[in-house]
Amino acid sequence: MTNVDAARPALVRCIEALSTGTRLAARVRVPGSKSLTNRHLVLAALANGTSTLRGVLHSDDCDRLIAALGAMGAVFEPVGDTLRVTGVGGQPRATHRVDLGDGGTPTRFMLAVAALSEEETEIDGSARMRERPIDEGVDMLCALGASARFPRAPRALPVVMRGPLRGGRLEVGRTASSQFVSALMLVAPSSELGIDLHFTDEPTSAAYLALSVEALASAGINVEVAYGPTPLGVSAPGAGLRRLTILPQPSRAYNVDIEPDASSAVYPAALAGLVGGRVELDGLSRRGAQPDAWFFSDLALRGAVVEELTRPDGSIATRVTCARPLRARDADYARAPDAAVIAMVLAACADGPSLFTGLETLRVKESDRIATVAAGLRALGGHVETGADWARIYPLPERLQPASIATANDHRIAMAFAVLGSARTGVSIEDPGVVSKSWPGFWDALDLLRRAVVPENDPS
Repeated sequence: MTNVDAARPALVRCIEALSTGTRLAARVRVPGSKSLTNRHLVLAALANGTSTLRGVLHSDDCDRLIAALGAMGAVFEPVGDTLRVTGVGGQPRATHRVDLGDGGTPTRFMLAVAALSEEETEIDGSARMRERPIDEGVDMLCALGASARFPRAPRALPVVMRGPLRGGRLEVGRTASSQFVSALMLVAPSSELGIDLHFTDEPTSAAYLALSVEALASAGINVEVAYGPTPLGVSAPGAGLRRLTILPQPSRAYNVDIEPDASSAVYPAALAGLVGGRVELDGLSRRGAQPDAWFFSDLALRGAVVEELTRPDGSIATRVTCARPLRARDADYARAPDAAVIAMVLAACADGPSLFTGLETLRVKESDRIATVAAGLRALGGHVETGADWARIYPLPERLQPASIATANDHRIAMAFAVLGSARTGVSIEDPGVVSKSWPGFWDALDLLRRAVVPENDPS
Protein backbone atom coordinates (compact mmCIF):
# COMPACT_ATOMS: atom_id res chain seq x y z
CA MET A 1 0.00 0.00 0.00
CA THR A 2 1.32 3.43 -0.97
CA ASN A 3 1.22 6.39 1.41
CA VAL A 4 0.13 9.59 -0.33
CA ASP A 5 1.14 13.04 0.87
CA ALA A 6 -1.68 15.27 -0.34
CA ALA A 7 -0.24 18.50 1.04
CA ARG A 8 2.47 19.19 -1.57
CA PRO A 9 2.18 22.05 -4.07
CA ALA A 10 -0.13 21.49 -7.02
CA LEU A 11 1.17 20.25 -10.37
CA VAL A 12 -0.75 20.73 -13.62
CA ARG A 13 -0.67 17.56 -15.71
CA CYS A 14 -2.45 15.82 -18.53
CA ILE A 15 -5.02 13.16 -17.69
CA GLU A 16 -4.26 9.65 -18.93
CA ALA A 17 -6.34 6.61 -18.14
CA LEU A 18 -4.74 4.03 -15.86
CA SER A 19 -3.72 0.74 -17.41
CA THR A 20 -6.38 -1.95 -17.52
CA GLY A 21 -5.79 -4.91 -15.27
CA THR A 22 -4.78 -2.76 -12.27
CA ARG A 23 -6.57 -1.64 -9.13
CA LEU A 24 -6.00 1.03 -6.49
CA ALA A 25 -4.21 0.30 -3.20
CA ALA A 26 -3.62 3.65 -1.51
CA ARG A 27 -3.65 5.54 1.75
CA VAL A 28 -4.19 9.30 1.78
CA ARG A 29 -4.88 12.16 4.17
CA VAL A 30 -6.72 14.93 2.41
CA PRO A 31 -6.37 18.56 3.55
CA GLY A 32 -8.46 20.04 6.35
CA SER A 33 -12.16 20.73 5.94
CA LYS A 34 -12.88 23.93 4.02
CA SER A 35 -16.28 24.32 5.68
CA LEU A 36 -14.87 23.92 9.19
CA THR A 37 -11.79 26.03 8.45
CA ASN A 38 -13.94 28.97 7.30
CA ARG A 39 -16.16 28.72 10.38
CA HIS A 40 -13.26 28.52 12.82
CA LEU A 41 -11.40 31.38 11.13
CA VAL A 42 -14.38 33.65 11.82
CA LEU A 43 -14.97 32.36 15.36
CA ALA A 44 -11.30 32.68 16.33
CA ALA A 45 -11.06 36.14 14.73
CA LEU A 46 -14.02 37.34 16.83
CA ALA A 47 -12.83 35.72 20.06
CA ASN A 48 -11.06 37.52 22.90
CA GLY A 49 -7.51 36.17 23.12
CA THR A 50 -5.34 33.88 21.01
CA SER A 51 -6.80 30.66 19.66
CA THR A 52 -4.91 27.74 18.10
CA LEU A 53 -6.35 26.07 15.00
CA ARG A 54 -4.72 22.83 13.87
CA GLY A 55 -5.35 21.30 10.46
CA VAL A 56 -6.38 24.56 8.77
CA LEU A 57 -6.91 24.30 5.03
CA HIS A 58 -4.73 26.61 2.95
CA SER A 59 -6.59 27.43 -0.26
CA ASP A 60 -7.75 30.47 -2.21
CA ASP A 61 -11.06 30.68 -0.33
CA CYS A 62 -9.53 30.36 3.13
CA ASP A 63 -6.56 32.60 2.40
CA ARG A 64 -8.85 35.40 1.18
CA LEU A 65 -10.96 35.04 4.31
CA ILE A 66 -7.82 35.29 6.46
CA ALA A 67 -6.80 38.46 4.60
CA ALA A 68 -10.25 40.00 5.04
CA LEU A 69 -10.42 39.19 8.75
CA GLY A 70 -6.88 40.49 9.14
CA ALA A 71 -7.89 43.79 7.54
CA MET A 72 -10.57 44.07 10.24
CA GLY A 73 -8.11 43.64 13.09
CA ALA A 74 -7.50 39.91 13.70
CA VAL A 75 -3.90 38.69 13.71
CA PHE A 76 -2.95 35.36 12.09
CA GLU A 77 0.37 33.68 12.87
CA PRO A 78 1.25 30.34 11.25
CA VAL A 79 3.33 28.09 13.52
CA GLY A 80 4.27 24.83 11.84
CA ASP A 81 1.04 23.06 10.89
CA THR A 82 -1.06 25.24 13.18
CA LEU A 83 -2.50 28.74 12.96
CA ARG A 84 -2.55 31.05 15.97
CA VAL A 85 -5.32 33.64 15.77
CA THR A 86 -5.55 36.67 18.00
CA GLY A 87 -9.13 37.87 17.89
CA VAL A 88 -10.81 41.25 18.18
CA GLY A 89 -13.12 40.45 21.09
CA GLY A 90 -16.28 40.75 19.01
CA GLN A 91 -15.41 44.27 17.81
CA PRO A 92 -13.93 44.16 14.30
CA ARG A 93 -12.74 47.46 12.92
CA ALA A 94 -14.07 48.73 9.63
CA THR A 95 -11.82 48.70 6.59
CA HIS A 96 -12.21 50.41 3.24
CA ARG A 97 -12.79 47.31 1.11
CA VAL A 98 -12.26 43.55 1.15
CA ASP A 99 -12.35 41.33 -1.93
CA LEU A 100 -13.25 37.67 -1.38
CA GLY A 101 -12.74 36.60 -5.01
CA ASP A 102 -14.80 33.52 -5.93
CA GLY A 103 -15.44 32.56 -2.31
CA GLY A 104 -19.16 32.20 -1.67
CA THR A 105 -18.82 31.15 1.96
CA PRO A 106 -16.15 33.77 2.84
CA THR A 107 -18.17 36.53 1.16
CA ARG A 108 -21.36 35.71 3.04
CA PHE A 109 -19.52 35.30 6.33
CA MET A 110 -17.75 38.65 5.88
CA LEU A 111 -21.04 40.46 5.27
CA ALA A 112 -22.03 39.44 8.79
CA VAL A 113 -18.64 40.29 10.31
CA ALA A 114 -18.74 43.75 8.71
CA ALA A 115 -22.19 44.30 10.24
CA LEU A 116 -20.59 44.21 13.71
CA SER A 117 -18.71 47.46 13.03
CA GLU A 118 -20.39 50.86 13.22
CA GLU A 119 -18.28 52.11 10.32
CA GLU A 120 -18.68 51.13 6.67
CA THR A 121 -16.84 48.26 4.96
CA GLU A 122 -17.28 47.38 1.29
CA ILE A 123 -17.52 43.65 0.57
CA ASP A 124 -16.77 42.63 -3.02
CA GLY A 125 -15.81 39.57 -5.04
CA SER A 126 -15.20 38.22 -8.51
CA ALA A 127 -17.45 38.66 -11.54
CA ARG A 128 -19.08 35.31 -10.77
CA MET A 129 -19.66 36.29 -7.12
CA ARG A 130 -21.37 39.47 -8.33
CA GLU A 131 -23.87 37.14 -10.03
CA ARG A 132 -24.39 34.82 -7.08
CA PRO A 133 -27.10 35.51 -4.49
CA ILE A 134 -26.22 37.65 -1.47
CA ASP A 135 -29.37 39.75 -1.07
CA GLU A 136 -31.16 37.36 1.29
CA GLY A 137 -28.22 37.48 3.68
CA VAL A 138 -28.11 41.28 3.50
CA ASP A 139 -31.85 41.46 4.17
CA MET A 140 -31.46 39.27 7.27
CA LEU A 141 -28.66 41.44 8.62
CA CYS A 142 -30.65 44.62 8.01
CA ALA A 143 -33.67 43.10 9.76
CA LEU A 144 -31.40 42.64 12.78
CA GLY A 145 -30.21 46.26 12.84
CA ALA A 146 -27.43 46.55 10.25
CA SER A 147 -27.59 48.82 7.22
CA ALA A 148 -26.42 48.25 3.66
CA ARG A 149 -26.11 50.04 0.36
CA PHE A 150 -25.30 48.76 -3.13
CA PRO A 151 -22.97 51.18 -4.95
CA ARG A 152 -22.82 49.29 -8.26
CA ALA A 153 -25.95 47.23 -8.90
CA PRO A 154 -29.08 46.64 -6.82
CA ARG A 155 -29.10 43.52 -4.66
CA ALA A 156 -25.63 42.34 -5.75
CA LEU A 157 -21.99 42.75 -4.84
CA PRO A 158 -20.34 45.02 -4.05
CA VAL A 159 -22.27 45.90 -0.91
CA VAL A 160 -21.29 48.41 1.77
CA MET A 161 -22.19 47.10 5.24
CA ARG A 162 -22.25 48.78 8.61
CA GLY A 163 -23.60 48.05 12.07
CA PRO A 164 -24.48 48.00 14.75
CA LEU A 165 -25.96 44.52 14.59
CA ARG A 166 -28.50 44.56 17.41
CA GLY A 167 -29.86 41.06 16.85
CA GLY A 168 -33.23 39.77 18.01
CA ARG A 169 -35.88 37.41 16.64
CA LEU A 170 -35.99 36.56 12.95
CA GLU A 171 -38.25 34.25 10.96
CA VAL A 172 -36.38 32.37 8.22
CA GLY A 173 -37.92 30.55 5.24
CA ARG A 174 -36.18 28.69 2.44
CA THR A 175 -33.04 30.50 1.32
CA ALA A 176 -30.78 30.23 -1.72
CA SER A 177 -27.90 29.22 0.56
CA SER A 178 -27.50 27.97 4.12
CA GLN A 179 -24.42 30.18 4.36
CA PHE A 180 -26.61 33.20 5.14
CA VAL A 181 -27.91 31.51 8.28
CA SER A 182 -24.50 30.16 9.28
CA ALA A 183 -23.11 33.69 8.99
CA LEU A 184 -25.73 34.95 11.46
CA MET A 185 -24.90 32.12 13.84
CA LEU A 186 -21.18 32.92 13.84
CA VAL A 187 -21.65 36.60 14.73
CA ALA A 188 -24.63 36.14 17.07
CA PRO A 189 -22.54 35.96 20.29
CA SER A 190 -21.08 39.40 19.43
CA SER A 191 -24.45 41.07 18.74
CA GLU A 192 -26.21 43.22 21.34
CA LEU A 193 -29.27 41.00 21.86
CA GLY A 194 -28.17 37.69 20.43
CA ILE A 195 -30.08 36.09 17.58
CA ASP A 196 -33.21 33.94 17.81
CA LEU A 197 -33.94 32.20 14.49
CA HIS A 198 -37.33 30.60 13.85
CA PHE A 199 -37.55 28.44 10.72
CA THR A 200 -40.88 28.58 8.94
CA ASP A 201 -39.78 25.96 6.38
CA GLU A 202 -37.27 23.13 6.35
CA PRO A 203 -33.93 25.00 6.19
CA THR A 204 -31.83 24.87 3.04
CA SER A 205 -28.90 22.46 3.48
CA ALA A 206 -29.72 21.95 7.15
CA ALA A 207 -26.69 19.68 7.56
CA TYR A 208 -24.45 22.74 7.15
CA LEU A 209 -26.33 24.48 9.95
CA ALA A 210 -25.67 21.44 12.13
CA LEU A 211 -21.98 21.80 11.20
CA SER A 212 -22.10 25.44 12.34
CA VAL A 213 -23.63 24.37 15.66
CA GLU A 214 -20.74 21.92 16.09
CA ALA A 215 -18.15 24.62 15.30
CA LEU A 216 -19.74 27.03 17.78
CA ALA A 217 -19.73 24.34 20.46
CA SER A 218 -16.03 23.68 19.80
CA ALA A 219 -15.43 27.37 20.39
CA GLY A 220 -17.29 27.26 23.72
CA ILE A 221 -20.42 29.04 22.43
CA ASN A 222 -23.75 27.83 23.76
CA VAL A 223 -26.46 27.26 21.16
CA GLU A 224 -30.05 26.35 22.03
CA VAL A 225 -31.54 24.10 19.33
CA ALA A 226 -35.15 22.99 18.92
CA TYR A 227 -36.42 20.39 16.47
CA GLY A 228 -39.84 19.52 15.14
CA PRO A 229 -41.13 16.33 13.54
CA THR A 230 -39.33 14.97 10.50
CA PRO A 231 -40.64 12.87 7.62
CA LEU A 232 -40.52 9.14 8.23
CA GLY A 233 -37.09 7.72 7.48
CA VAL A 234 -35.28 11.09 7.39
CA SER A 235 -32.32 11.18 9.77
CA ALA A 236 -29.91 13.65 8.16
CA PRO A 237 -28.08 16.09 10.47
CA GLY A 238 -30.22 19.17 11.03
CA ALA A 239 -33.41 17.53 9.78
CA GLY A 240 -36.49 18.99 11.47
CA LEU A 241 -34.65 22.08 12.70
CA ARG A 242 -37.16 24.67 13.90
CA ARG A 243 -35.30 27.14 16.10
CA LEU A 244 -31.75 28.29 16.88
CA THR A 245 -31.10 30.66 19.76
CA ILE A 246 -27.68 32.14 20.47
CA LEU A 247 -27.56 34.65 23.30
CA PRO A 248 -24.92 37.39 23.52
CA GLN A 249 -21.96 35.86 25.31
CA PRO A 250 -18.20 36.28 25.61
CA SER A 251 -16.21 34.49 22.92
CA ARG A 252 -13.02 33.24 24.53
CA ALA A 253 -9.92 31.88 22.85
CA TYR A 254 -9.96 28.14 22.22
CA ASN A 255 -8.02 25.31 20.57
CA VAL A 256 -9.40 22.96 17.93
CA ASP A 257 -8.29 20.22 15.55
CA ILE A 258 -9.94 20.57 12.14
CA GLU A 259 -10.70 17.19 10.62
CA PRO A 260 -9.90 16.25 7.01
CA ASP A 261 -12.24 17.56 4.35
CA ALA A 262 -15.01 15.12 3.46
CA SER A 263 -15.70 17.22 0.35
CA SER A 264 -12.16 16.48 -0.87
CA ALA A 265 -12.10 12.87 0.31
CA VAL A 266 -14.87 11.97 -2.12
CA TYR A 267 -12.43 12.16 -5.06
CA PRO A 268 -9.97 9.44 -3.94
CA ALA A 269 -12.98 7.34 -2.92
CA ALA A 270 -14.55 7.81 -6.36
CA LEU A 271 -11.28 6.83 -8.03
CA ALA A 272 -11.44 3.50 -6.18
CA GLY A 273 -15.02 3.20 -7.37
CA LEU A 274 -14.00 3.65 -11.01
CA VAL A 275 -10.83 1.57 -11.19
CA GLY A 276 -11.53 -0.90 -8.38
CA GLY A 277 -9.41 -1.60 -5.32
CA ARG A 278 -9.27 0.29 -2.07
CA VAL A 279 -8.30 3.61 -0.56
CA GLU A 280 -7.89 4.46 3.13
CA LEU A 281 -8.69 8.04 4.11
CA ASP A 282 -6.71 8.88 7.23
CA GLY A 283 -8.35 10.95 9.97
CA LEU A 284 -11.81 10.82 8.40
CA SER A 285 -14.78 9.40 10.31
CA ARG A 286 -17.14 7.06 8.44
CA ARG A 287 -20.11 9.15 9.56
CA GLY A 288 -18.70 12.55 10.47
CA ALA A 289 -20.63 15.79 10.90
CA GLN A 290 -19.54 17.19 7.54
CA PRO A 291 -22.48 17.02 5.13
CA ASP A 292 -20.49 15.46 2.29
CA ALA A 293 -19.65 12.48 4.49
CA TRP A 294 -23.07 11.21 3.36
CA PHE A 295 -21.47 10.46 -0.02
CA PHE A 296 -19.87 7.39 1.55
CA SER A 297 -23.27 6.02 2.53
CA ASP A 298 -24.48 6.53 -1.01
CA LEU A 299 -21.32 4.91 -2.38
CA ALA A 300 -21.94 1.87 -0.18
CA LEU A 301 -25.44 1.52 -1.61
CA ARG A 302 -23.90 1.58 -5.09
CA GLY A 303 -21.81 -1.47 -4.27
CA ALA A 304 -18.71 -0.29 -2.40
CA VAL A 305 -17.68 -1.55 1.03
CA VAL A 306 -17.15 1.39 3.38
CA GLU A 307 -15.66 0.80 6.84
CA GLU A 308 -14.24 2.88 9.67
CA LEU A 309 -10.84 1.70 10.92
CA THR A 310 -9.11 2.30 14.23
CA ARG A 311 -5.35 2.10 13.86
CA PRO A 312 -2.99 0.81 16.57
CA ASP A 313 -2.10 4.40 17.53
CA GLY A 314 -5.79 5.19 18.13
CA SER A 315 -6.28 7.26 14.98
CA ILE A 316 -9.22 6.60 12.68
CA ALA A 317 -9.63 6.20 8.93
CA THR A 318 -12.36 5.39 6.46
CA ARG A 319 -11.60 2.55 4.04
CA VAL A 320 -13.41 2.28 0.73
CA THR A 321 -13.17 -0.99 -1.21
CA CYS A 322 -14.81 -1.23 -4.63
CA ALA A 323 -15.44 -3.79 -7.32
CA ARG A 324 -16.56 -2.79 -10.79
CA PRO A 325 -19.03 -1.80 -12.06
CA LEU A 326 -20.95 0.19 -9.48
CA ARG A 327 -24.71 -0.08 -9.40
CA ALA A 328 -27.02 2.64 -10.66
CA ARG A 329 -29.14 4.23 -7.95
CA ASP A 330 -31.50 7.18 -7.54
CA ALA A 331 -30.46 9.56 -4.75
CA ASP A 332 -31.50 12.84 -3.13
CA TYR A 333 -28.32 14.93 -2.73
CA ALA A 334 -29.86 17.91 -0.94
CA ARG A 335 -27.90 16.98 2.19
CA ALA A 336 -24.52 16.76 0.39
CA PRO A 337 -24.62 19.28 -2.47
CA ASP A 338 -20.87 19.66 -3.02
CA ALA A 339 -20.45 15.89 -3.39
CA ALA A 340 -23.24 15.75 -5.96
CA VAL A 341 -20.84 16.68 -8.77
CA ILE A 342 -18.57 13.65 -8.35
CA ALA A 343 -21.59 11.45 -7.60
CA MET A 344 -23.15 12.35 -10.95
CA VAL A 345 -19.89 11.77 -12.82
CA LEU A 346 -19.42 8.45 -11.02
CA ALA A 347 -22.97 7.43 -11.93
CA ALA A 348 -22.08 7.86 -15.61
CA CYS A 349 -19.97 4.72 -15.22
CA ALA A 350 -22.64 2.66 -13.43
CA ASP A 351 -24.68 -0.21 -14.85
CA GLY A 352 -27.79 1.85 -15.61
CA PRO A 353 -29.36 5.32 -15.34
CA SER A 354 -29.42 7.19 -12.01
CA LEU A 355 -31.73 10.04 -11.01
CA PHE A 356 -30.30 12.78 -8.77
CA THR A 357 -32.72 15.10 -6.98
CA GLY A 358 -32.38 17.86 -4.37
CA LEU A 359 -29.94 19.79 -6.57
CA GLU A 360 -31.55 23.24 -6.42
CA THR A 361 -28.53 24.93 -4.80
CA LEU A 362 -26.19 23.63 -7.52
CA ARG A 363 -27.55 26.21 -9.96
CA VAL A 364 -25.95 29.07 -7.96
CA LYS A 365 -22.57 27.59 -7.06
CA GLU A 366 -19.22 28.54 -8.65
CA SER A 367 -20.88 27.46 -11.88
CA ASP A 368 -24.33 26.18 -12.71
CA ARG A 369 -23.20 22.70 -11.72
CA ILE A 370 -26.17 20.84 -13.17
CA ALA A 371 -25.55 22.42 -16.56
CA THR A 372 -21.75 22.13 -16.38
CA VAL A 373 -21.76 18.42 -15.44
CA ALA A 374 -24.33 17.71 -18.14
CA ALA A 375 -22.27 19.57 -20.76
CA GLY A 376 -19.12 17.66 -19.81
CA LEU A 377 -20.77 14.25 -19.96
CA ARG A 378 -22.51 15.08 -23.24
CA ALA A 379 -19.20 16.19 -24.73
CA LEU A 380 -17.85 12.71 -23.95
CA GLY A 381 -20.78 11.08 -25.75
CA GLY A 382 -23.07 10.64 -22.74
CA HIS A 383 -26.77 11.27 -22.36
CA VAL A 384 -28.08 13.47 -19.53
CA GLU A 385 -31.56 14.78 -18.81
CA THR A 386 -31.91 17.80 -16.52
CA GLY A 387 -34.52 19.91 -14.77
CA ALA A 388 -34.49 22.83 -12.38
CA ASP A 389 -33.28 20.73 -9.44
CA TRP A 390 -32.63 17.26 -10.86
CA ALA A 391 -30.51 15.34 -13.35
CA ARG A 392 -30.81 11.83 -14.79
CA ILE A 393 -27.43 10.39 -15.73
CA TYR A 394 -27.19 7.56 -18.26
CA PRO A 395 -24.09 5.33 -18.65
CA LEU A 396 -21.35 6.68 -20.89
CA PRO A 397 -20.51 4.69 -24.02
CA GLU A 398 -17.76 2.11 -23.68
CA ARG A 399 -15.54 4.21 -25.94
CA LEU A 400 -15.66 7.89 -25.01
CA GLN A 401 -15.74 10.67 -27.55
CA PRO A 402 -12.50 12.54 -26.69
CA ALA A 403 -13.29 15.96 -25.28
CA SER A 404 -11.79 18.86 -23.38
CA ILE A 405 -13.97 19.54 -20.35
CA ALA A 406 -14.82 23.20 -19.70
CA THR A 407 -14.49 23.68 -15.94
CA ALA A 408 -16.36 27.01 -15.90
CA ASN A 409 -13.94 28.23 -13.21
CA ASP A 410 -15.30 25.53 -10.89
CA HIS A 411 -12.91 23.46 -8.81
CA ARG A 412 -15.32 20.58 -8.28
CA ILE A 413 -15.91 20.16 -12.02
CA ALA A 414 -12.15 19.95 -12.63
CA MET A 415 -11.57 17.39 -9.88
CA ALA A 416 -14.56 15.19 -10.76
CA PHE A 417 -13.71 14.91 -14.45
CA ALA A 418 -10.02 14.40 -13.64
CA VAL A 419 -11.03 11.32 -11.65
CA LEU A 420 -13.12 10.12 -14.58
CA GLY A 421 -10.18 10.68 -16.93
CA SER A 422 -7.99 8.49 -14.74
CA ALA A 423 -10.31 5.57 -15.48
CA ARG A 424 -11.53 6.23 -19.03
CA THR A 425 -9.50 7.36 -22.05
CA GLY A 426 -10.48 10.58 -23.76
CA VAL A 427 -10.79 13.19 -20.99
CA SER A 428 -8.78 16.40 -20.74
CA ILE A 429 -9.33 19.30 -18.35
CA GLU A 430 -9.44 23.00 -19.19
CA ASP A 431 -8.09 25.50 -16.64
CA PRO A 432 -6.87 22.88 -14.13
CA GLY A 433 -5.58 25.60 -11.81
CA VAL A 434 -9.12 26.21 -10.52
CA VAL A 435 -8.56 23.44 -7.94
CA SER A 436 -6.62 25.97 -5.84
CA LYS A 437 -9.97 27.18 -4.53
CA SER A 438 -10.28 24.18 -2.21
CA TRP A 439 -7.35 21.77 -2.75
CA PRO A 440 -4.20 23.37 -4.19
CA GLY A 441 -2.35 20.04 -4.00
CA PHE A 442 -5.01 18.07 -5.87
CA TRP A 443 -3.04 17.39 -9.05
CA ASP A 444 0.02 16.24 -7.14
CA ALA A 445 -2.12 14.01 -4.94
CA LEU A 446 -3.93 12.56 -7.95
CA ASP A 447 -0.59 11.83 -9.60
CA LEU A 448 0.53 9.89 -6.54
CA LEU A 449 -2.80 8.11 -6.21
CA ARG A 450 -2.57 7.01 -9.85
CA ARG A 451 0.79 5.42 -9.05
CA ALA A 452 -0.70 3.55 -6.10
CA VAL A 453 -1.98 0.68 -8.21
CA VAL A 454 -1.26 -3.04 -8.20
CA PRO A 455 -2.22 -5.84 -10.59
CA GLU A 456 -5.80 -7.02 -10.13
CA ASN A 457 -4.64 -10.41 -8.85
CA ASP A 458 -2.21 -8.92 -6.32
CA PRO A 459 -3.39 -9.88 -2.79
CA SER A 460 -1.97 -6.75 -1.08
